[in-house]
Amino acid sequence: MVDRLDFGELADDIAVEARVALRLTEEIKELEERISVLFAHADPERILVSAPGVGAITGAQILARLGDPNRFRTLAGVRSFSGLVPSLDASSIAGHHGGPTKRGDACLREALFMAADHARRIDPTLAARYHRLMVTAGKHHNSALCHIATALLTRIVTCWRREERYVIRDPDGYPISADEGRRIISERYTIPNELRQTRRLVNGDRPTRQRTSRRSQESQSAPSTGPSMSEATSLAAT
Repeated sequence: MVDRLDFGELADDIAVEARVALRLTEEIKELEERISVLFAHADPERILVSAPGVGAITGAQILARLGDPNRFRTLAGVRSFSGLVPSLDASSIAGHHGGPTKRGDACLREALFMAADHARRIDPTLAARYHRLMVTAGKHHNSALCHIATALLTRIVTCWRREERYVIRDPDGYPISADEGRRIISERYTIPNELRQTRRLVNGDRPTRQRTSRRSQESQSAPSTGPSMSEATSLAAT
């Protein structure tokens, strides 16, 4: 005889889970408020959040993991600390660059990677570099994005040292708004879907297939850069 489901007991279990979820939501909100207050004190001129793709939470993460940017003698030192610089495989007669060293701060690298993915959709100069790496150099999305993250970090630290806010510029160097930047990127630097799919296959990724099972749909691989930011909005790939 099959046991019948006890709906009363199930309702109690759901109520417990709901209370835990609500409590966690409240704690996350309280933490975000505390982070915002502390970050506003650390960056009163809002230099970090002036950079495209960097919000209050991401900016706080970058500043907290990076520390005082002025402690680095050179910008190369900042890039090396992030672990986003390419590794060098060298011998006595030859050498070549590999993937990122990943020897720096992982949390900093995660924040920069995620910020870069949004920044390339807003800043045409970063979008142009991303487009060149994907289309001309034949890079994979993640590899190209590491280059963009490194460039974004360099610009952020430069702005911090100069005490100047980040300025989005067009390819000719003229200041523009974020909306103008998106328009330029849409017109000039959109990556064709066919090329993006080709890059995935060339670099060993599995082709996208239509699956029928719910488990297979939910278990598709995700980027290994960490959880998504609560403040970030989901944008379609350009």
